[in-house]
Amino acid sequence: MNMMMNAPVHSNFSYLERLNPAQRAAVEALDGPVLVLAGAGTGKTRVLTTRLGHLLATRRAQPWEILAVTFTNKAAAEMKRRVAEMLEQPVEGWWLGTFHSLAARMLRQHAEIAGLKPNFTILDEDDQIRLLKQLMETENIDVKKWPPRLLLGVIQKWKDKGLTPDQVTADDAGHIADGRLLPLYRAYQGRLKILNACDFGDLLLHVLTIFRDPAHADVLARYQERFKYVMVDEYQDTNTGQYLWLRLLAQKHKNICCVGDDDQSIYGWRGADIGNILKFEKDFPGAKIVRLEQNYRSTQHILSAANGVIAHNKGRLGKELWSAGDPGDKVTIRGVWDGMQEAAAAAEMIEDLQRRGVPLREIAVLVRAAHQTRAFEERFIKEVIPHKVLAGMRFYERQEIRDAIAYLRLIAQPDDDMAFERVINMPKRGIGGATVAKIHVLARSRQTSLHNALGMMLETDELTGKTKERLKSFMENLARWRVLLREMSHVELAQIVLDESGYTAMWLADKSPEAAGRLENLKEFVNALNEFDSLDMFLEHVSLVMDADGETTDDQVSIMTYHAAKGLEFDAVILPGWEEGLFPNQRAMDENGLAGLEEERRLAYVGITRARKRAAIFYAANRLIYGSWASSLPSRFIDELPKDHVEVATETGLYQAQPRRQDFSPRNRPAHLAEIAGPAPSMESERGFGPGDKVFHEKFGQGTVVTADGDKLDIKFDHAGRKKVLDSFIRKA
Repeated sequence: MNMMMNAPVHSNFSYLERLNPAQRAAVEALDGPVLVLAGAGTGKTRVLTTRLGHLLATRRAQPWEILAVTFTNKAAAEMKRRVAEMLEQPVEGWWLGTFHSLAARMLRQHAEIAGLKPNFTILDEDDQIRLLKQLMETENIDVKKWPPRLLLGVIQKWKDKGLTPDQVTADDAGHIADGRLLPLYRAYQGRLKILNACDFGDLLLHVLTIFRDPAHADVLARYQERFKYVMVDEYQDTNTGQYLWLRLLAQKHKNICCVGDDDQSIYGWRGADIGNILKFEKDFPGAKIVRLEQNYRSTQHILSAANGVIAHNKGRLGKELWSAGDPGDKVTIRGVWDGMQEAAAAAEMIEDLQRRGVPLREIAVLVRAAHQTRAFEERFIKEVIPHKVLAGMRFYERQEIRDAIAYLRLIAQPDDDMAFERVINMPKRGIGGATVAKIHVLARSRQTSLHNALGMMLETDELTGKTKERLKSFMENLARWRVLLREMSHVELAQIVLDESGYTAMWLADKSPEAAGRLENLKEFVNALNEFDSLDMFLEHVSLVMDADGETTDDQVSIMTYHAAKGLEFDAVILPGWEEGLFPNQRAMDENGLAGLEEERRLAYVGITRARKRAAIFYAANRLIYGSWASSLPSRFIDELPKDHVEVATETGLYQAQPRRQDFSPRNRPAHLAEIAGPAPSMESERGFGPGDKVFHEKFGQGTVVTADGDKLDIKFDHAGRKKVLDSFIRKA
């Protein structure tokens, strides 16, 4: 083990001169509990590494007396490298790593107490699901009604809260798995010990159990004595188990420094508890709070816009980001007609930025939901704008979209063997591998397609019982759908296929966290079909899109979700879909109430602060959902943007959606939204259309004017229902 030199390195501590006053205060506050509220772009990593180096340089602690926790191995490696550079020598022997890696290191030293051997195996998710499924089948728990992945998710949430089977109550378990989840959790833990294995949740849970056991109080006491200083990064993202572990370890010396940003706590859906950072002062009385508010990333207009939105959250400690640099461009707000025009406007903006010399790699499109990426992917392909989808597959590569496309391919072309194989047992029809193998054998011997081979087999006694009935039904459905394709639009047919095949029902019944997103993607899939005159044209388009990679380049626009963007930064950020229900997300609000809304607002804050120089917000007046147009309302977050730091883009003939009327009465309407909102309702539009007029619209067809409001009309269309449109888009019928 390399030891630090006896004399302190950098005795003049020149590295402190590179810090601003707040950063320096955080670095030099070495004694007692310290909470560093590090706003976006305020130099958090510099503070963390300098503080670590300062502890060593001042000889307050040796490396092995410091516990430094990060959320990724990459962050830990970067921190270690920077400290070594700062001190001009390598540092070894310290406890620096992720929660899981540090807990695993502790557990291997005390494995026997947890009923394990030191060489225990750490299972991945697939192994965990397989093990749980075996136990469920043994206990006759229906794995279709209660998917193992769903039950494993509940068990992991208990582990994240530091709860062993003995600490989970019957109320916690509820009626999941017909009331048998708690015994299943106990059996699962018992089986893991027999296998000398852990899952990731166990690493911390076992260590916590040892620490809290009075019979092994000496173990905790040794670690408390050893670690004179505890530091943790991204404290706002800690779950309950991690919080308990840190609090126990810091109880003796109380030299704990937590660095985080309550305004960037966006992982509540995976167990992060913002309460951990909000109650720091209560947990550690006399704690020093240091706020890092000077931002080195973004212009002041961008920071002020973000400050204005996040100020509406009640659950925060409060800080105000500021920049000493140029105020820059205001954040732009732009209303568009629909999702297609939104993507076109984004492409136009990107091309304009390119002409100004902004590299594509410095431009990002951030979306709230994964299904939003499709319109941008397709538009960028059409405009030949190099791009990449980060932290997720491209739209047409996603499982549920590939499955849906396979059904349509098989309807359009029965001899498509790849599509046949993909859907013959999707959703599950009880068609085993042996049956599919028989179809393959016959197809090869007759030199025909799998579809034709199955047709031949159904005319014989080769298949029997339920297998034959299910396959006969499958083939009859395909034949019927082919007839329907000649009688109805391919869009209507797609909805029928998804419903009658049981595919939509399969995802509705799936209780995994991914299921809701897959259903949203299927809605967007149907929307995509709307843009083509025939099924053949759509399938050809998909083939071209999937083959459109061409030469790869490092200079590409990034398309990603807000969650994937955390920690990244770009010169220009495009933020589409700022509409009620989409952002803030309706499901998040329905499931979590005010806490869900506040997390959505933190996402908005994260999105805006990814931008260095330019941020553009878009919202659409209409969204296509399952082939039907629905009017959209601007997000409440738009109302919360401070008027002095935003600019509302207007265009001739461009529809500007109405704000939420419960928020904006004419006398209270914010001035910066006046252009969007328009004047109070009048009897006639500016072009002379009034109630009762028969009109025609290119998208919605024939309709009758109900009310007029300036240049905006409320029209009841014969086939499209009631819509709000600009009078410049209609003509007399």
